[in-house]
Amino acid sequence: MHVVATAGHVDHGKSTLVRALTGMEPDRLAEERRRGLTIDLGFVWTDIAGRSFAFVDVPGHQRFVPTMLAGVGPVAAVLFVVAADEGWGEQSSEHLAALDAFGVRHGVLAVTKADRADPRPVLAAALDRLAPTSLGRVPAVAVSGRTGEGLPELRAELAALGERLPCPDRDADVRLWIDRSFSIRGAGTVVTGTLGAGTLSVGDELELGPGGRSCTVRGLQSLGRAYDTVEAVARVAVNVRGVDHRDIERGDALLTPGAWRATREVDVRLRGEKAESLHRHLIAHVGAAAVPCRVRPLGADLARLSLAGELPLRAGDRGLLRDPGEHRVPAGFDVLDPRPPALRRRGAARERAEELADGDPAAAYVRRHGVVSAAELHALGWAVPGARVGRWAVAEGLPRRLAERAAALLADWRERHPVSAGLPVESLRRTLDVPDELLAAALAEAGLGVRDGVVTDPAWTPRLPDAVERAVRVVEKRLARDSFAAPEAGDLAEIGLGPKQLAAAERAGRLLRVADGVVLAPDALDEAVRVLAELPEPFTVSQARRALGTTRRVAVPLLERLDAEGRTRRAPDGTRTLRDPHT
Repeated sequence: MHVVATAGHVDHGKSTLVRALTGMEPDRLAEERRRGLTIDLGFVWTDIAGRSFAFVDVPGHQRFVPTMLAGVGPVAAVLFVVAADEGWGEQSSEHLAALDAFGVRHGVLAVTKADRADPRPVLAAALDRLAPTSLGRVPAVAVSGRTGEGLPELRAELAALGERLPCPDRDADVRLWIDRSFSIRGAGTVVTGTLGAGTLSVGDELELGPGGRSCTVRGLQSLGRAYDTVEAVARVAVNVRGVDHRDIERGDALLTPGAWRATREVDVRLRGEKAESLHRHLIAHVGAAAVPCRVRPLGADLARLSLAGELPLRAGDRGLLRDPGEHRVPAGFDVLDPRPPALRRRGAARERAEELADGDPAAAYVRRHGVVSAAELHALGWAVPGARVGRWAVAEGLPRRLAERAAALLADWRERHPVSAGLPVESLRRTLDVPDELLAAALAEAGLGVRDGVVTDPAWTPRLPDAVERAVRVVEKRLARDSFAAPEAGDLAEIGLGPKQLAAAERAGRLLRVADGVVLAPDALDEAVRVLAELPEPFTVSQARRALGTTRRVAVPLLERLDAEGRTRRAPDGTRTLRDPHT
């Protein structure tokens, strides 16, 4: 489907023309039909050259320009109408300025009422007015909605227009700007809008605004027919459950849950008048939304817009600024940053303008925050700039800086806790305040590792504190005399070897803990195997104890350690045999 909005001065025949094209009545209100004046948006459709065309018929009167903008904002193509008997009008200029500000690039010019006056002068003059705008040189047709003159040629040009329109992204996140909301007996709330991207299906869960009320799609209609799925581009009516139509206003949006971020401040690049010449209080129009805003100039064509209400905006969105007092559109804008930094310091606005003018707003955003999820950047309208670690975008040089800091923190920890195994990884994670993937990358960059929940440096040679060193030497001398005469726990405590000190000695390769409070020399397992090899097999714990010349306090955990390391095999009756090292 192709969706085309009308544009043009009041009473130039827009509604008459689409009525002639479609055979449908665009003026749905009784007052509109009585006065012959379009007041609200009208929607009609037809098939042209095998393709569906939906027309958003907009009012031309100056009083209804906000309504016109709501209809044109979400649409990519326009049918611009000028009457042959009246020529270019005041609202012709205002509508064209709006189209130019929105950046609409596709259209057809229709000079109507060709049965009343020679259309050629008006056609030539109108083309000259359109040419300098975003529309550029467009096809033009003289037509009469009353007699049908020129309608075949107009249909042909509309068919060609459809071929030129860009292909929508049907996998995109949904943002349906709502232009109507009403209730139908037996169905409930229905909203309508132009689906410019994405796909809607019955059963979909949506949000009314970012993080807003959740609602479910009960039914879908497009061009008067019910569908289970509607793909962009389409005029669509959505029957939703979970929200009352009285809580929905024109300019609200149905959104893919979690995919959009609400904002009240945006940094924009202006198209049109310079920032300094704009009035400070204007109306910002995006999609079908119209929100009062305050304009703060940042540079010649850069400004910050402070919005009176939240909007789901992304970088790259286009909108316009309307001056309601002067009845004109002074500028269009492109959103550069939907989450700009605060401007509190003197000179901050100038620095921000330089940042926007010289760099990539997405990269600047990542620099400000250090680490940003790719999903968050997507929700703001950006691809990941620069380095990426897993699902995170990281500021340039951050992994290196984190690696340096992690190494420094580990060194400081060892200085303050000389007998500890290493820096607890949870403590490091809290201090650095980064995601697990980035923490792992920083540790790898620093050549550090994690073992048993602590950060260690494989290249670091443990050095025991002097007091621990002296105590360990006492134990080493005792074990040198009798390999399996492990000191009692009380003896170890008396010379200053508690659990932390013994763990440090074991990490240093000076002692071997076979159980709590039971320490032997590092080569005790090899020595035990050598001694046990002299026994007839299978042997009992008592036989092993006597051969080793030790007590059950030592022999039992020592044999269990040998079992665990696969050097002995324990039978169901409690006896053991040595394992062949080659099996």
